[in-house]
Amino acid sequence: MDDGIPQPRWSPDNAVMARAGGAGPTPARSPVRLAELVVGLSGVADLGMGLPVGSAARVADVGVQLAGRLGCGRDDVAAVFWAALLQHIGCTGYSHEVSALFADETAVKRASLATDFTRPREFLLGYLPRIAAGAPPGDRLRSLRSALLHGRQMTRGYRAANCETAAGVAARLGLPAATRQGLLHMFEWWNGGGGPNGLRGGQISIVARVVNTAGYAVFFDRIGGPPAARTALARRSGGYLDPAAVAVLLAHAHELLTPQAAGDASDRLLAAEPTPCRLVPDGPALDEVLRVFGEAADLKSPFLHGHCTSVARLAEGACRRLGLPERAVVLARRAGLVQDVGRVAVPSSVWEHAGPLGSDAWQQVRLHAYQSEQVLSRSRHLADVARLAGSHHERLDGSGYHRGAAAAELPTAARVLAAADRYAALVAERPHRPPASAARAASELRADVRAGQLDPDAVQAVVAIAEGRRADRSARLPAGLTARQLEVLLLLVRGTSNREIARRLTISTRTAEHHVQDVYGRIGVSSRAAAALFAMEHGLVQPAWMSSPADDRAPARPSRSLPTAGHRPHDPTRRAP
Repeated sequence: MDDGIPQPRWSPDNAVMARAGGAGPTPARSPVRLAELVVGLSGVADLGMGLPVGSAARVADVGVQLAGRLGCGRDDVAAVFWAALLQHIGCTGYSHEVSALFADETAVKRASLATDFTRPREFLLGYLPRIAAGAPPGDRLRSLRSALLHGRQMTRGYRAANCETAAGVAARLGLPAATRQGLLHMFEWWNGGGGPNGLRGGQISIVARVVNTAGYAVFFDRIGGPPAARTALARRSGGYLDPAAVAVLLAHAHELLTPQAAGDASDRLLAAEPTPCRLVPDGPALDEVLRVFGEAADLKSPFLHGHCTSVARLAEGACRRLGLPERAVVLARRAGLVQDVGRVAVPSSVWEHAGPLGSDAWQQVRLHAYQSEQVLSRSRHLADVARLAGSHHERLDGSGYHRGAAAAELPTAARVLAAADRYAALVAERPHRPPASAARAASELRADVRAGQLDPDAVQAVVAIAEGRRADRSARLPAGLTARQLEVLLLLVRGTSNREIARRLTISTRTAEHHVQDVYGRIGVSSRAAAALFAMEHGLVQPAWMSSPADDRAPARPSRSLPTAGHRPHDPTRRAP
């Protein structure tokens, strides 16, 4: 799936640098502040947590001010800035697993934020009623049963997936080690009862301690005002939270938790960006920033892995084939990378539903393009990308969404993006159907042309690019992986159990377990989500239209089962819709 675009590296002048890797020339423009991009794109994490867009920016704003009042050094203040923005970017990493147990994982996440799990009474009288209330009437009993039977197991898996995914995103953005460490410690508790490593007190990064204190203050201030925030912080002091950080925040709550402070958090945060400002050249490096957020959104379900990169490559190639201006080519590629970040607002149980969608679920699906456009619009440098990305499900006859735009309102790049998205989805497996062959996908797109939905030139260009492109499998594998380990990696990121890996590769279950542990060790992660992000980053999850005939073996479907005792760290889950 990847033509060789690796993670970016920071040059001495703090500019993001990345290999061109076949992205093509980009019109020269001024560098963009990384902070301006990440503050805007942090809305992806907000949507994934079921929080109002802008929540992460406000936590960063409060966190930076709190870090200053605690006397933190410049490097730690900068790490708080970035870690607060990325704290929940990995929340999609365990959505597939949680959807095996709950109808709406975002309701579970919100309930978890509101609950003090150090108090059993609050678990029984707070958490359980909240998740029951957040579930459809027919799923309430299942949600309660799942919380009681699998809550601890789910919590361990979620912590590892979220922390490792967020740290992986930070690494790809070239952020400093203190930021990555803070993200890895984000679920550790002051009293040692957190995870994934059970750190306590001063063993926990000061970055994580500050961000967590700011995060709880902002969350409870939003739902109950400063009094609720004060009460929640006091109750969690010495349990979840560093007492010193809590004491300082409470002492300055009248300054930090005001309606005025909440209203312009993003603008004030950008004005307070730690220096020197990190700059992203407007070229392949900017593409890489968009790509990492698009791939984080693709973690929402194993069925979606690599979709954003596949669409971007098809759209870019088709626009070039049609002779569009370079600026349109660049916009189409970038819109393809982030067109689906709004997916994270929709429960994985919807994306993974194997039967027909009900009207409520379908309405959620139709809104994801709107959510993508709104998040991208938060960055003024992405305004053009946002408009194009929001149109990827529009159709020439006005039957698409989210605007219901018709032909006269859709420029050529939008028509190409719609065709590219349709083709990439068709040749990938989905819960309700197997992947279509290249010939079948092309036939489906031509039928859409005859129905007046897709543009004939755009379809012809997309099909031509797909038919003429094959991946080069001869490149050296990353992290010293062998060909057999690559097979194991691609199976485990789909949520495949060790037993099923053994069956598919005709090896013993013990040998499969050994391979799985070895793969995790080589790539330096311990969760399926982080392994999937690694696979997408390094182009190991090939889009079907780039697969050679020898690679056409049917992929394993995501498992519906939960992890079993001793089955660690691989966390297979259910099959979805």
